[in-house]
Amino acid sequence: MFFIAVDEDIRLQLVNDSIVPRYLELLEESKSYLSQWLPWPTFCNTEEDFKAFVKRSLHDYAEGKSLTCAIEFQGSIVGNISFNAIRYDLKMVEIGYWLGEPYQGNGIVTRACQFLCNYAFNELGMEKVQIAAAEENLPSRAVCERLGMTLEGIITNKEKVAGRIVNHAIYGLKNSNISTG
Repeated sequence: MFFIAVDEDIRLQLVNDSIVPRYLELLEESKSYLSQWLPWPTFCNTEEDFKAFVKRSLHDYAEGKSLTCAIEFQGSIVGNISFNAIRYDLKMVEIGYWLGEPYQGNGIVTRACQFLCNYAFNELGMEKVQIAAAEENLPSRAVCERLGMTLEGIITNKEKVAGRIVNHAIYGLKNSNISTG
């Protein structure tokens, strides 16, 4: 199993079947919170659903298309972070993440994203990192701003979440703008 240490509190673990029970627990305790911003909690809510997610994620990882990891904070899995897309042709990656509601406000996502930004630039040779967040998801947008990302624009009518149509705020970070903090 592969783990990457982000810092003394955070590790990233390549998704695998052993994380499925914990993802189900996180979904149970944070479903209403996660469902505000993400479409998947309404249709990915069984062990079989999460196992299919893991299988698909590992297949895409093997093909170099993505990298999906569980976020471990102080020894407990608390969420997920990924390069949703690795675009070598464009020298760009797209980061996505979610975190169980009880773990919000500890800087976990910001630190994990900072690590992935550095990894994208220094290990994968990328020139750009992009994050899309629902326009009204201010905590997620604050992560992008703490990373020093630039708001590149708002894409209207991008996704249907919890019965409503949401716009996406698109943030970008170029290799020359990276913050090392």
